[in-house]
Amino acid sequence: MTRRRTAAVALGVAVAAVAVAAGWFWWQVHPPGRAGEPVRVTVRPGAGVGEIADTLARAGVIGSPLAFRVYTRVAGRGPYHAGTFPLARGAGAAAAADRLERPAPVRYRRLELPPGLTVAEIAARVGALPGLSAPRFLVAASSGRVRSRFAPSGVASLEGLTWPDTYFIAPGESEEQVLARLVRLFDRRAARLGLDRAPDPYAAVIVASLVQGEARLDEERPVIAGVVANRLAAGMPLQIDATVVYARGTRKGPLRRDDFERDSPWNTYRVSGLPPTPIATVAPASLRAALAPAEVPYLYYVLADRRGRHAFAVTYEEHLRNVAEARRKGLL
Repeated sequence: MTRRRTAAVALGVAVAAVAVAAGWFWWQVHPPGRAGEPVRVTVRPGAGVGEIADTLARAGVIGSPLAFRVYTRVAGRGPYHAGTFPLARGAGAAAAADRLERPAPVRYRRLELPPGLTVAEIAARVGALPGLSAPRFLVAASSGRVRSRFAPSGVASLEGLTWPDTYFIAPGESEEQVLARLVRLFDRRAARLGLDRAPDPYAAVIVASLVQGEARLDEERPVIAGVVANRLAAGMPLQIDATVVYARGTRKGPLRRDDFERDSPWNTYRVSGLPPTPIATVAPASLRAALAPAEVPYLYYVLADRRGRHAFAVTYEEHLRNVAEARRKGLL
């Protein structure tokens, strides 16, 4: 074989090798056919291109980490985001780069907080979300780092000072950040309802929480608030069952005689005046009722039907008749 022919053969082999390498690289970047089954790939914060390439290869999204690294450099791809991404097996380097250049979708966690929950009950719901803890939420709630503008100085409790609503919690939000959102929303919504114009805003929230615990029908909330105002003005103990439930610390089981005798500042059967804090979160209707109680003569009420309607009375004798009727109906 002549020297010229040898050189030609070598050149041909080199060209063929380059062609094969180019074809292989193109295949790695843009594999033919449809992508395979969906997979989720998590890229940790601070991961470099090499680590990302290895992660994609392990998930089957790309065939070669080397091809991905070369493609990233040659094509000027990146920067790539951290997070969890929906991809597909066999998608190839170009498709993977396209997806990783866009921020990962945020997977919000739904937190439903209806009115009438205590801080402990809210903590239990927060703790049921992945990555969050009820004990850590309670620690945040007692730390004093999160405060409502409506909490008087010296009051550390956030009971009743969070807003009932449906929240969407982003990954990475801490218990304290969640708590701060609940309190900030309470401050905004309560101010919008006129709480900042009340003579004693905190007392109004306490009354609203009592109304929340006692009333089932919105139309009765101002009337029950009126009864609370009348009993306070008369120096009568409020004798509100919802405060006894709060003092007991559990909603399980019916109230018993020893519950009403419990020594607690929240037991309004034993202590006159308002309890020292609210007993639950409040619906807007309860807060409006506390801010504008109905002008009624009533001092007493008791359940009158299973819908939650109450029978109201001015005198104790009338109230006793209403209680007897409620017992006859099996409501008590």
